[in-house]
Amino acid sequence: MSQRVLITGGGSGIGKAMAETFAAQGARVLVTDMDQAALDQCPGGWLKEQGDASDPAHMRAVFDRIATEWGGIDVVCANAGIAGPTALVEDVEPEDFRRCMAVNLEGAFLAAKYAALMMKAQKSGVILITSSNAGLYGFPNRAPYASAKWAEIGLMKTLAMELGPYGIRANAIAPGCVEGPRIDGVIEREAKAKGTTPDVIRAGYEAGVSMRSFVTAQDIANMAVFLASDGARLVSGQVIAVDGHTENPDPKV
Repeated sequence: MSQRVLITGGGSGIGKAMAETFAAQGARVLVTDMDQAALDQCPGGWLKEQGDASDPAHMRAVFDRIATEWGGIDVVCANAGIAGPTALVEDVEPEDFRRCMAVNLEGAFLAAKYAALMMKAQKSGVILITSSNAGLYGFPNRAPYASAKWAEIGLMKTLAMELGPYGIRANAIAPGCVEGPRIDGVIEREAKAKGTTPDVIRAGYEAGVSMRSFVTAQDIANMAVFLASDGARLVSGQVIAVDGHTENPDPKV
């Protein structure tokens, strides 16, 4: 039977690459996203729900639909997230910090909360959280994002312990800098804050990666499909970095 897969933040970027890769393996896919226009560009065969992954009512409705249309869930990719502000901690507004924590951390919590109810009943399932290597290191100028990504790893490890006896696995993927509009925006904001150019900031990030390269959304999607497969049947409670081996996340200007 084909896997039944939910991907939050699945309308673009990493989430869309995950959905495409799971679908190519024959999975049934449901994607959620705040951006209706992005959902409209997704393939017609996917189920789609527009809404905020940090909104409990929205996530309850998503899982009600899953129960009605699929009768259960095999894989949940808690992927919805935002970059948050790029600023020194004293310059971060409290509401911006809270919003970053809500979308990244509370969104993952809600996906796991409602998935756990279904997965425990069927005694199987996989929960994958898209964290970041910002959850493995301190990241200057990224206090809200790094805080959320560290917390996601704590959530994942707790899920693995709670749900393992029911045959449910939980893991986190920690991408490095992923090519695309989000990291471009981060680099531009950091360059402005440091009074330099985006090229200098990008070169600094690349210099801290032993493979001297950013990763792609497809790299992350490939890892998600593997972690959801029988080939990873005893991989749980782990943080898998897909980052080309980041040695130093602080770009030197």
